[in-house]
Amino acid sequence: MAKGMVLIDEDRCKGCGLCVTVCPQHILRLAEDRFNTKGYRPVEVVAPEACTGCALCATICPDVVFTVYRRKRPPQPAAVAA
Repeated sequence: MAKGMVLIDEDRCKGCGLCVTVCPQHILRLAEDRFNTKGYRPVEVVAPEACTGCALCATICPDVVFTVYRRKRPPQPAAVAA
């Protein structure tokens, strides 16, 4: 499984919540206690370590606020048969 990282340009976010609904890992939510420069509640990552880098959030976002990075895990050495 891949390990991912999501970067969010919060000032571009309009708080539509589409990304929150499609995230299979449920790591995104709309901020409850703050606003961006446009007056919207931006999306935020609540569990960055659980991100798989699937990029569904970036695909559905109409405001292009996401940059998604994905790193594959190194291959595990094969077990030597005795």
